[in-house]
Amino acid sequence: MNPDADTADTAGSAGPAAAPAASDAPAAPDEPDAPALAAWAGMRRFVAGEDRRRALRVELDLGPGKAELLVRLAGNPMTLREIAQAVEVDPSAATVAVDRLERRGLVRRGPHPQDNRRKLVHLTDAGRQAAATVQRILTDPPAALAALDPADLAALTRILARLNSAPADPADHP
Repeated sequence: MNPDADTADTAGSAGPAAAPAASDAPAAPDEPDAPALAAWAGMRRFVAGEDRRRALRVELDLGPGKAELLVRLAGNPMTLREIAQAVEVDPSAATVAVDRLERRGLVRRGPHPQDNRRKLVHLTDAGRQAAATVQRILTDPPAALAALDPADLAALTRILARLNSAPADPADHP
């Protein structure tokens, strides 16, 4: 994840305009995994169609990397090294991202209380407002989901909770 790249992919989504991948094609009904393949393809299409990058760009003029950085800084100030480690970039990329956010008045650098050689990156008031907007954009449920019947939402919530609590199979992730 590159906090400086405003076109970075988020959560592996291909975006709403992307053509379905070959794996999105329905499985033959006689395949044992056909129901799971169909469910997975449907979930992928739904999530890709709800890509929030455009909303981040329109409302805040931020890409997903800088948006994530603001959310992380909303928790606590961080050093540039901590930022680089948290968003998995090299320190120079973290510095460039912080420089750009600082020019926009969203963050400021300040002295580190225990080490004069380091600086802490803090959100400004505008940065806190932007981080709250990022959180809203990323967490507000899509209209199609919110419009589901309460019983369907409860069933979907139970299913997702069960899926999210299942141990990951390392063979599923290259």
